Formats: sequence, C-alpha cells, structure tokens
Amino acid sequence: MTFQPGDVVMLKSGGQPMTVIAIDETAAECLWLGEEGDLFREKVPLVALVSVADVLDDEAGPEDEDEDEDDEEEEEDDEEYEDDDEEDGEEDEEEEEEEEEAADRRPRGPRGKRAA
Repeated sequence: MTFQPGDVVMLKSGGQPMTVIAIDETAAECLWLGEEGDLFREKVPLVALVSVADVLDDEAGPEDEDEDEDDEEEEEDDEEYEDDDEEDGEEDEEEEEEEEEAADRRPRGPRGKRAA
C-alpha cells in the first residue's frame, strides 16, 4: 500500500494512530500523541504500517452483516421469552389460587385466625 503525507496510519501490531508527515521508498515519518499528550516523531518501515481507514473498513464490513443476523435472532429470542413470561404469569396465577384454596382449608384457631 502507498501512503501519502496526511494519511492516518497505525502499526499492524496496534497502538496509537499516527499521521504520516513524510515518506520515502521504505519508510514513513510519522507524528503521534502519546497517552500522556507527548508528541512523538519517528521513521517507521512501511511494512509495519496499515491505514487506519482500512482497519475501520475491515471492522465495519462483514461484522455488520453478522450483527444484523444477531439482532434478528435476539428479536426472535425476545419473542419466545415474552411467550414464556405470559405462560409463567398464568402458572403463577394458578399457583396463587391453589395456595389461597389451601389456606382456606387450614384449621382456624380460637380467634378465627388460620393456623400457620
């Protein structure tokens, strides 16, 4: 790949984005800010550089399609859970009714209160 002054690049191994300020046949002179705000200037071999735009394109490419598929699957899963929740709600109501009926059958104490 050929770079031009002004291109934003990074090391293929990762790290901070760098701006190309000069270029020759084998290396690019780059500027970048360190994590603490220090300005660095270094000559870096071209074989070690990749364009940040290319990295971003690669990250946004096929993964977006996968994300769309994942979103569809999540929506289907959500619908299934909603159905389960409705069924659970019905089961909960049935359990509550059974508990109330069981409580009505418990013997009452001398003051009319149910025994625990």
